[in-house]
Amino acid sequence: MTTKQIDYCIELAHTLNFSRAAENMFVSQPTFSYQIRLLEEEIGFSLFDRNGKGAELTPAGAQFVTYLTGMRQELKRAIEQGQNFSAKYQDNITIRMPARQALYFLPEAMRLFEEQEPGVQITPVFQYENGMGSFLKNETDILFALKEESRHIPGILVHPLFESRIYLIAGQDDPLAGKNLITEKDLYGRTLMVGGGSPPALRSLQQRLIATGKINYFNSSDHDTTLTNVAARRGICLAPGFLNDHSGQFAWIPFDCKE
Repeated sequence: MTTKQIDYCIELAHTLNFSRAAENMFVSQPTFSYQIRLLEEEIGFSLFDRNGKGAELTPAGAQFVTYLTGMRQELKRAIEQGQNFSAKYQDNITIRMPARQALYFLPEAMRLFEEQEPGVQITPVFQYENGMGSFLKNETDILFALKEESRHIPGILVHPLFESRIYLIAGQDDPLAGKNLITEKDLYGRTLMVGGGSPPALRSLQQRLIATGKINYFNSSDHDTTLTNVAARRGICLAPGFLNDHSGQFAWIPFDCKE
């Protein structure tokens, strides 16, 4: 399977027309059709049903193209990174982050590091889940992680960065935004966004608050989704301070709790 065949297959899946797909890829239709046929022969199943009006994806073809598209995007990123690396850098350090918001302090650190080590590239990688697993498989050099996640892992070097407390996140126009400290009673009758990969201490707090029966809750899949819901005034949320991107879009108020 060649990258050309992958590109042809993805294009045909978009147009479902051999002539138009061949034209978009700047090749003749016979050449285009031949490459699609070679690809189908190699993988051992039909990707497209041909008809007088053009082509239709087979069920197997639809699933295959989904995987191909993801693979092609990853390959494109790998090529672009390789081009960047070969043009300027001699080495690379990969830092895996749990969420985009954890980036706040990183740009300045990257700038200062590059002044001292101009031949070394810093590559941030964002991964909500299983970041520790990727780190332990040597897929990344540095992992931004919670202390409890790294405490019992032998053979790694841990650099403590800071202690992070729990904050309430609300819209700037929310009545709670004017407070200096939030207590449990301030949340009574409100809707709290929960879930989304919350660390153990935060999950414990969320469960304790919900157990009071005085707080409504709404499950949210990840932190970005939670912030979108908060911006849409669907609720408020609690989060560790290291996720604060300091954009000023939301109010971050310290939450008074044993956690």
